Amino acid sequence: MRASGAGRSRRAVAAVATALLAGALGLTGCAKDIGGGTAGSAGQGCRLNPPPVVTAGGPVVHRPGPAPNAAAMKVGLAFDIGGRGDASFNDASVAGLERAKREMGLAEVKELDAGAGEPEDAKQTRLRQLAQEGFDPVIAVGYAYADALKIVAAQFPRTRFAIIDEDLRGIPNVTPLVFAEEQGSFLAGVIAAHRTKTCHIGFVGGVRTPLIQKFEAGYAAGAKAAAPDIRIDRAYLTPAGDPSGFQDPNKGAEVAQGQLDGGADVIYHAAGASGKGVFSSVKSAGAKAIGVDSDQYRQPSVADYRDVIISSMLKRVDLAVFDYVAAAARGDLASVPEKFDLSLDGVGYSTSGGMIDDLVPTVDAYRAAIATGRIKVSDRP
Repeated sequence: MRASGAGRSRRAVAAVATALLAGALGLTGCAKDIGGGTAGSAGQGCRLNPPPVVTAGGPVVHRPGPAPNAAAMKVGLAFDIGGRGDASFNDASVAGLERAKREMGLAEVKELDAGAGEPEDAKQTRLRQLAQEGFDPVIAVGYAYADALKIVAAQFPRTRFAIIDEDLRGIPNVTPLVFAEEQGSFLAGVIAAHRTKTCHIGFVGGVRTPLIQKFEAGYAAGAKAAAPDIRIDRAYLTPAGDPSGFQDPNKGAEVAQGQLDGGADVIYHAAGASGKGVFSSVKSAGAKAIGVDSDQYRQPSVADYRDVIISSMLKRVDLAVFDYVAAAARGDLASVPEKFDLSLDGVGYSTSGGMIDDLVPTVDAYRAAIATGRIKVSDRP
């Protein structure tokens, strides 16, 4: 289940998987990670490892049956900062709801925006408003809702809630929708290693949290699996507790420019709306970028940069939202996966624009090895 141009479902089984090298050090700020060997000279790229050898066939991914009728269901959506138009996971959640509306005939959908710098109780207010107005289920977009949801879910025990990106368990009426971001980011690292001409790449994270460090960890692991000598710059726009890193394109542009000036020529971001600034600097430098969450090549709000977006790490928030709403309509929330990973197409990569078509067999070999458990990807840098 993929949008047009966004990487097809790939279920090949890996027969032999390359062993991963030691995980890279997690560093704050713009610290540089240097591979242990001699990197390729400028313009020559990296010395590359062969991909895992795969055989034909593979496991069949189980997907739920036909979408149920949900014509009487009212679904509420509480956005994280950035809301509609972030070209990232807020937009992905909208895509999932829009698909649910098309295929299940939802009676009503209501979206409420988050405000920059808002007090913590504003999140409670949004969730409480949706529950009071009869929306059921209510979906909280982002881990920032965790504390608010613990309070509001207890106040409305008959309302079903879901939260994206927070593994909040033990509350009967709350379903967590979480992802193996490190697995999809591993594939982004493989792509970057094969596309760099300087054997030097970058990562820009929005806020230094355990969630965004999963993206960093997977990206570095994938790059080093493909090219052991690769150099990786890593940077975070803000420390934990300061969400402005997800909505500061100017800072994204500044940090990305620093990596480009240092020699990186492919940059992967996990920075929300700040990624627009990353794309801007990359385009000005004539370099390449890898997007995140949604297929950013196809996102209207970053259309000016599509010629440098060679791929995006797909975090299928749209799929998770759709599956959750369908499960709620069926009255079977136990069917929602504990984690949306590569084996469920919960994460992946896009091929829109045709700029990595030649890499698809290589990336899919790594994908199969991860999906079948032959390669284990750490979620910590």
